[in-house]
Amino acid sequence: MTGPGPSAMPTVVSARLAKKFSRNLRERAIEAILFFAAFVSVLTTVGIVYVLVSESVHFFQRVSLWDFLTDTQWTPLFDDAHFGIMVLLSGTITSSLVALVVAIPMGTVIAVYLSEFATPRAREISKPILELLSGVPTIVYGYFALLFVTPILQALIPGLPGFSLLAAGLVMGIMIVPYVASISEDAMRAVPMALREGSFAMGATRLQTALRVVFPAAISGIAAAYILGISRAVGETMILAVAAGMQPNLTFNPMESAATITAYIVQVALGDLPHGSIGYQTIFAAGLTLMLLTLAFNLVGFYMRKRFREAY
Repeated sequence: MTGPGPSAMPTVVSARLAKKFSRNLRERAIEAILFFAAFVSVLTTVGIVYVLVSESVHFFQRVSLWDFLTDTQWTPLFDDAHFGIMVLLSGTITSSLVALVVAIPMGTVIAVYLSEFATPRAREISKPILELLSGVPTIVYGYFALLFVTPILQALIPGLPGFSLLAAGLVMGIMIVPYVASISEDAMRAVPMALREGSFAMGATRLQTALRVVFPAAISGIAAAYILGISRAVGETMILAVAAGMQPNLTFNPMESAATITAYIVQVALGDLPHGSIGYQTIFAAGLTLMLLTLAFNLVGFYMRKRFREAY
């Protein structure tokens, strides 16, 4: 007479194997979804680079790279066409520098306050209000710069034109402040409390602790915030299109009007130039230049983060 034990054993093992197989199948499915998400982002980047490079190759078959980099005029839509990208780069760099002069100090001070000095109640109220600035449409910022900031600057600086890189850059800096402040504050709050307590035990004040202990410890995250702010400033379009003017002008004087790369791309993209014409292909060459400029800033930021991590 046989007992029930040996006959029940295969059923138990099969149930365990089925449960393990089901769990492995779900994990495989999750891994596949995550891989697909990462692959889509990489594929999108590759697609953007391919479009810019392929169209730019056709442009540079008709315009020499030397003229593109050294010519001091940008008149691709005129009969006497010139293709000096430095004209647009000067406006882009100048407006971005003005924005960073506003955004980096202000965003850093706000981050230090929210991380080290603000009460939990003040932080809960002020941070969402600050981040609301990043949700305002950029076209609204553009008209704010043109109709509010520019008249104030004209009263303070006689002779300032109605369109200027200064007004656009100042408002663009205000727009970037939430990005710099929020990411910097998150990086500073991630610093272990033991570092702060050790600083206080040595007799340091809260300000000394914030500036000499917490800030250096969070410098990699703060550098990432700065690089994000730079990339945001370089790629801004509507504020500059509305408040900085659309006239190409080779100048590094923020009190003059000038066109930027993004503003020019918008100007041409909204026109009726035929596809494949030299004027239409300029937007891809300008876009490739903008992408390389942003890539250079990101490489500088990567180097800074690596260097500061090794130092601290």
